[in-house]
Formats: sequence, structure tokens, C-alpha cells
Amino acid sequence: MSDTMILVAIGANLPGPDGTPPLETCRRAVAHLAALPGLTLIAVSRWYETEPVPPSGQPPYVNGIARLAATGPVDPAAVLADLMRIEALCGRERGVANAARTLDLDLIAIDGVTRDSPDPILPHPRAHLRGFVLLPLVDVAPDWVHPRLGLTARALLDRLPAEPVRVLS
Repeated sequence: MSDTMILVAIGANLPGPDGTPPLETCRRAVAHLAALPGLTLIAVSRWYETEPVPPSGQPPYVNGIARLAATGPVDPAAVLADLMRIEALCGRERGVANAARTLDLDLIAIDGVTRDSPDPILPHPRAHLRGFVLLPLVDVAPDWVHPRLGLTARALLDRLPAEPVRVLS
């Protein structure tokens, strides 16, 4: 049996409760992801600084993608619960949609799984529209194909208008 690929988007634009800068919070999130039982961290993208989407006057975001693998069955709801627990550990408080945050972890895809309900919807319903997701996704899974659209991350990225991006590492 081959490993199941799991893609998680990582973002932050506020300091953590202890004053941790967003980039460090994102790196801590990767360490938490690597420690999840039954999953193996395969790769982490470069870190990018991007403007908030939609534009809102918030500070810029740090964005990246972690590629994980599982050798056994994967329960999308359990993965989502793990991501929400990691967000809480890093000071995430849920409030208004699209608000600034200390950490945002989004389950982008689990192999070619498609799922409309219950949460999480797979693949992430807006991933193909977000350069800040697709750019780091190309770093860690260049051959990933969107299971509904049949296009690679690179092809999807090439369809989007250019956005200002700064590579942090």
C-alpha cells in the first residue's frame, strides 16, 4: 500500500500570545504536525510573505505548506480536529471570518479524495483560487493534481493574476 499524501496550508499574521513572530509560530506548527501520531512529515515549503486575501489592512501573512504522509487509513475529520488543536496551542482565537490570526491551518487535500460534507470539504474549496496556497504547494507537491479540476498546482497557479510575494526562506 502506498502512502497517503496530506497537504496542510500554514499561515499567520499576528504574534503569538507570548510575542512569537508569525514565522516562528508557523515553524512551531510544523513541529506539532510532525509529532502527530500516524503521520510523517515529508516536506515543508519555503515560507512566503503575502498580502491578506481579501485586502483588509491587516499585516502581511507568512504562508507555507506541509506535506505529510500516512501509511494507513486517514480520517479527514480527525486530521481537521488535530489542526484545530494545534491552532489553539498556538493562540488561535476564532472570531470573524478572514480576521487576522496567530495561526491558520487548512487541510488542502488528502490524495485525490473529494468530499462535499461533512467538514472538512476536500479538496479545500478555495485552494485553487489562492496563490498563497498554490505557490508553496508547488514547492512540496509539484505533481499534485486537483481531483475536481484535473490540473496541477503549477497550472492552477499560472491561471491566477500575479500577486506581490516575498520569499522569506
